[in-house]
Amino acid sequence: MAKETNKLTINNIAIRAKTSKTTVSFYLNGKFEKMSPDTRRRIEQVIEETNYSPNIMARSLKSKKSSLIGVIVADITNPFSNNIVKGIDDIARKKDYQILVGSSNLDIKNEEKYIKSMNDMGVDGFIVQPTVEFYKIAKRLKKIGKKIVYLDSVSKEIDGKWVKTNSYEIAHEAIIKLHQKGYEEFILVTENPNILMVRMERRDGFIEAVNEVGAKSSIVVFEDEESYKDMAKILLSRVNTSKKTAIFAINGKMLQKVFRAVTSIGWNIPNQVGIIGFDNWDWTFYATPSVTTIDQPTYQEGKYAAKLLIEMVEESENISESMIFNCSINWNESTNLKID
Repeated sequence: MAKETNKLTINNIAIRAKTSKTTVSFYLNGKFEKMSPDTRRRIEQVIEETNYSPNIMARSLKSKKSSLIGVIVADITNPFSNNIVKGIDDIARKKDYQILVGSSNLDIKNEEKYIKSMNDMGVDGFIVQPTVEFYKIAKRLKKIGKKIVYLDSVSKEIDGKWVKTNSYEIAHEAIIKLHQKGYEEFILVTENPNILMVRMERRDGFIEAVNEVGAKSSIVVFEDEESYKDMAKILLSRVNTSKKTAIFAINGKMLQKVFRAVTSIGWNIPNQVGIIGFDNWDWTFYATPSVTTIDQPTYQEGKYAAKLLIEMVEESENISESMIFNCSINWNESTNLKID
């Protein structure tokens, strides 16, 4: 059956679904509590058959809501952010919202610019992966009543709803298990940890674990623009090849550079040097050897953040709580140490 293309109104949908305009309006705004499953099914069927799409601008004038959500992530070019945005968008579209996306590159000046432009466009609220300085902006947004959900990196200075993972705990767990596997020394490779709370949490989990097992360790702070060749030079000066050493990468970008650096040097993975890092990007499965990664449920984080913000914007009776999602470790060949 061909879908209709003529412009339909809520009244048309109500007549075809044999219900009231008010009930259809409740449905379109996700308020299903006062309608029967049969009524909801009829409305869904009519909307599907007619390909009905509500006029967002018209709705915003009536409701004083734009149905726009501002999303600011650290780096839109990597799979971590892609999956988060996909989760946000999937829930937003189901609730008839649209998203505007900005990439801050972890610069508070960029955060300022995106917040201003998105606010000028009338967004109903924000989902933000904040730098540690974002609290300065957050205070101003709170004064004007804008709803915010903080994502992934939650600072103590920020008051509000948030969605994150158990970064500290999983980093601690990974080091403890690597020590149990036979690794004797540990190196953390990180970008500047002081601009993102999540990096601080991972670093602190690493430090706590190596202190707990009494292992020798070091931390290498690496700039994003430096190449894997630069990293190789640093690792050559840090890795004691007489000891079984595990290198822990703070995120997916660092993990790629660590892997390329170690393979270019020619160290045996995993028997001389073990490699583990956050973000199980596709290449880690196909690499030789395959790479042990910490998997973050980023798509689920994005979905939950969108659900939470929409509940806040629509002032739902039961607004969900902030959420910590658990990461998991995908053990692969790069840490499969063989003990003599």
